[in-house]
Amino acid sequence: MTQERLTLGRWGEEAAARYLHQLGMKILERNFRTPVGELDIIARHGRTLVFVEVKTRRTDAFGPPQAAVGPTKQRQIVRAAQWYLVGGAGRGLQPRFDVIAVRPGGEGALVEHIPNAFGIS
Repeated sequence: MTQERLTLGRWGEEAAARYLHQLGMKILERNFRTPVGELDIIARHGRTLVFVEVKTRRTDAFGPPQAAVGPTKQRQIVRAAQWYLVGGAGRGLQPRFDVIAVRPGGEGALVEHIPNAFGIS
């Protein structure tokens, strides 16, 4: 991955984390790595444990950012979340999978939040 894409990805994740914080969510983990994949953001919102996949694109030339979270990526995120939960984290909380799409716009980031974007299948 190029340095430019890494920088764009970090920028998008920062914008997503700020957005979630404004919603009242507590960020528990960022870029949590497991043997089966990485979880971009893990947050708590009341009794809900939210696993957030962040996708950032400069343009929609190849479709909106959230289009990159297809069935294969969803399965990878679910497996990584299960790995996280097996460790005892999030006990008693209801898991949820959200996607946040970020694009540059005007004065900053355009953030589109898709709560409960997919479930465990």
